[in-house]
Amino acid sequence: MKAIYLDHAATTPMHPKVIESMLPVYQDVFGNPSSVHQFGRKARRILDEARRTIAKSIGASEKEIIFTSSGTEADNLALIGTARANRGKGDHVITTAMEHHATLHAAKQLEKEGFRVTYLHPDKSGLIGMEELEAALTEDTTIVSVMTVNNETGMIQPIKEIGELLEKHQAYFHTDAVQAYGVLDVSVAAMKVDMLTVSGHKINGPKGIGFLYAKEGTQMQTLHYGGEQERKRRPGTENLPGVKGLQTAVQVMLEERESRMETYHRYKKLFLETLEDEQIEFTINGELENMAPTIINLSFPGMNVETMLTNLDLAGVAASSGSACTAGSVEPSHVLSAMYGKEDARTINSIRFSFGMANNEENVVDAAKKISQVIKRLSE
Repeated sequence: MKAIYLDHAATTPMHPKVIESMLPVYQDVFGNPSSVHQFGRKARRILDEARRTIAKSIGASEKEIIFTSSGTEADNLALIGTARANRGKGDHVITTAMEHHATLHAAKQLEKEGFRVTYLHPDKSGLIGMEELEAALTEDTTIVSVMTVNNETGMIQPIKEIGELLEKHQAYFHTDAVQAYGVLDVSVAAMKVDMLTVSGHKINGPKGIGFLYAKEGTQMQTLHYGGEQERKRRPGTENLPGVKGLQTAVQVMLEERESRMETYHRYKKLFLETLEDEQIEFTINGELENMAPTIINLSFPGMNVETMLTNLDLAGVAASSGSACTAGSVEPSHVLSAMYGKEDARTINSIRFSFGMANNEENVVDAAKKISQVIKRLSE
């Protein structure tokens, strides 16, 4: 039995071209990019070329790209680093109750340091209301952080509208675009964001590499201490093979993004149609028309997340109950709790399925049939 992977929102398989591009760096380019001799210059060229490619992909300047070890580190740097650097302007931060834990836990740390944090709650469709955000803004607000695509529901937030609202406000606008970059057109100018987070392993790149876009002029304190790499914002010798792999993943993504969008929309449609044909009872958490093509979160009445995931795994289907960072936890989804309330059954009977490079039409249909068989058996 060949297992079917429907958990691309947690991580994605590396693209063959990414692996191919990284091997020569591991084998031949061992110089430190900060060294002035020829070995260092050879490494520096790879770093600079990657930075230019990545900056161009979002319409930024290469000076505005900070390489990090992950999306989590980038989120931490954006929130904590910027809040600390701008404390003289205010101590108020706004985020949402359904952010990734990389943002939520950073916000909790800021609260421990005396910052005031407002957590916006979404409506039942999973969207943040502009009126609620506007009402939460104060003259002391220095950061607003709202993710572009929710990692559990796939819901696309009104980022451009938020950016327009904040244009005349002192607050910096940060978005976690980890689930968006790769399937949506991400332009920092169009989105009107000051900071933006991306992770390599979500776009068929390597783990251990990500980046933070920080608009030129953004006041930010470093979270680490050491050398002067990344324009003094993130010290430490750069992960050169990872950077090269990320560059290649970005290049492949830009070439294939449109076709991927169409493909993943088709997979999602096939998946839902097959479940319906199998007469399985389910509801969609969120609204399809405002959802990224890669993610679908379904509630199965009468089911239990832990039992379902175990049985799906035994049947050869890999899925998730939400964020990969909380996989293995039986706690109710904080995202669905924010949408529906903590006591709602959907917080403990919902499964996230996410599509990507490991899928084709055949295994998507096959997965839906296996899921149906599991649900029918557990319902007996």
